[in-house]
Amino acid sequence: MLTPKRVFVGSIATETNTFSPLRTDLKDFEESFYAPPGQHPDTPTLCSAVYPAARARAAEFNWQIVEGTASWAEPGGIVNQNTWEFLRDQLLTELKAAMPVDIILLGLHGAMVSQDCLDCEGELLTAIREIVGANTIIGTTFDPHSHLSKRRTDNANLISVFKEFPHTDFVEVAEELVELVHDTSLGKITPVISTFDCKMIEVLPTSREPMRSFVDKIKAREGHDSILSISVIHGFMAGDVPDLGSKIIVITDNDKSAGDKLAKELGNELFAMRGKTRPEFLTSKTVFDRAETCSIAPVVVADVWDNPGGGVPGDSTILLAEMIRRKVKNAALATIWDPIAVRTCFSAGEDAQFRLRFGAKMSEHGGDPLDADVIVKRTMRNAVQSFGQSIVPLGDAVWIEVEGIDVILNSVRSQVFNPDVFSNFGIDPKRKKLLVVKSTNHFQDAFSRISDNILYAAVDGPYPNNPKTNNYQNLNREIWPRVETPHGS
Repeated sequence: MLTPKRVFVGSIATETNTFSPLRTDLKDFEESFYAPPGQHPDTPTLCSAVYPAARARAAEFNWQIVEGTASWAEPGGIVNQNTWEFLRDQLLTELKAAMPVDIILLGLHGAMVSQDCLDCEGELLTAIREIVGANTIIGTTFDPHSHLSKRRTDNANLISVFKEFPHTDFVEVAEELVELVHDTSLGKITPVISTFDCKMIEVLPTSREPMRSFVDKIKAREGHDSILSISVIHGFMAGDVPDLGSKIIVITDNDKSAGDKLAKELGNELFAMRGKTRPEFLTSKTVFDRAETCSIAPVVVADVWDNPGGGVPGDSTILLAEMIRRKVKNAALATIWDPIAVRTCFSAGEDAQFRLRFGAKMSEHGGDPLDADVIVKRTMRNAVQSFGQSIVPLGDAVWIEVEGIDVILNSVRSQVFNPDVFSNFGIDPKRKKLLVVKSTNHFQDAFSRISDNILYAAVDGPYPNNPKTNNYQNLNREIWPRVETPHGS
């Protein structure tokens, strides 16, 4: 019988908004997702799908899997340095104890920044390579809203990035990575990484054109000629790091020249799409004016810049205040992050009616706290919502009624992914005339199944949404739209 391959699996992931008023520490990881070795659930998280994907093929591939800790924190502000060093060193210690290993599978986000490190994933990959040497195969998944550094491409054999935004394919990407590292371990393929710097930063939703066709095209190219994998790093405009921006990754089977050529070709094509990819962003006034004219319900309004998935607090009251001013009825909003208000509602109990101050605690950009008479309709310990196969925590949460509007308050920050953020509380989202959700685009897939009317409200706040004027300190490259022709005239 052949000796099984030893495969180490690990994950440290968060997305850091370096402009956010928040800070991220170990408690944020523990509240969002923290699984010690061997305790990862059967269901994946966004950045830890490599765990169930590896388990599913272990017997077939003759793998002996050694699992390290998996951790994820909801996107937030700069990571406390002690927290980063603890998580990094913990995973490295687990790897050393597992040695020797043939394969390493990592679930990373790619936009993590700590107080003293602008490239946490690059630092981690470098340290792992130093431990295992040149012959161990290292494969990792990244979120496309990340930063691609040379340290990462120098130390990983395979990098696979979610192609879809919303990230509906995170499980599929992990499964594809497992296949590729297996084929590499058998000597069937020799992966070589090529990259191209598009020198731009833009919002690139794949739920609409022109990105929909672009992604379909790159998926069709994979598996043909020498092309093993193609990925697009969208970039994360709220991360002030030197490697900010969109990039193309092409992985070939030992064909660097072909990979370089294709990466440049696709990168130039993506660059040509700049300024044409975003949905129509509306002001708070215009979005509700338009919603009122829609005859088919529900109308879904996305509060795109108060999106906790972009690392901001998610406690803005601006859209809710406008709804109250307009006397909007038969509407629901999710979510406003306010742990203190949630605790107060739990103390009051279901059916309680009282005066509550909530929202707008973390930033001068989030509007004013609301003082209103509320009814506590439902309290729920350890509330959750769905994101594909993943279960996303909301912490203790409550449904309150404010001036006839249903509002979800939560204690663990999360953007909205799925209509079950409402239905889990007993609110039927299909019966509402208006649904307001805090999310940029991850809500789109699930909510498009119940609504043909989706509008995007762009309310300025703590999210740095204009890369042309963002006060970057670490970005030294010329990049669009800060420079109109970063590739030359």
